[in-house]
Amino acid sequence: MIGILLVTHNGLGGSFIDCVKHVLGEVPANLKGLSVYASDDPQAKLREGHELIKQLDGGGGVLILADVFGATPSNIGRQLCHTDRVIGVAGVNLPMLLRVLRQPDRTLPELAKMAIDGGRECIVHMNPDN
Repeated sequence: MIGILLVTHNGLGGSFIDCVKHVLGEVPANLKGLSVYASDDPQAKLREGHELIKQLDGGGGVLILADVFGATPSNIGRQLCHTDRVIGVAGVNLPMLLRVLRQPDRTLPELAKMAIDGGRECIVHMNPDN
């Protein structure tokens, strides 16, 4: 099974994990979060991220989902992607996360593509006239 690591500002990842629990009824064992606060040492967070990847990689690799591309959490996530067993995607949203969690039999590259497609496809106008 592929591990999923949320690398986000403050408690955003934890909030996503709470939403996953609400929707799915439980938090999957292959999902963890790495919260990055303004006062955190990025090198310490990078080390923590490496440890989480070791915990999450059950043989299929790890998909990192970060929030804002170019910000500290995604920069940490990018540094964790220096192996073919870790792929990162920035711009995480809840539909993206739920989509990848529901596809346990996909490969790491397939999940990364599904995350990107799911994130884009679920951004829609809510007004009936649009």
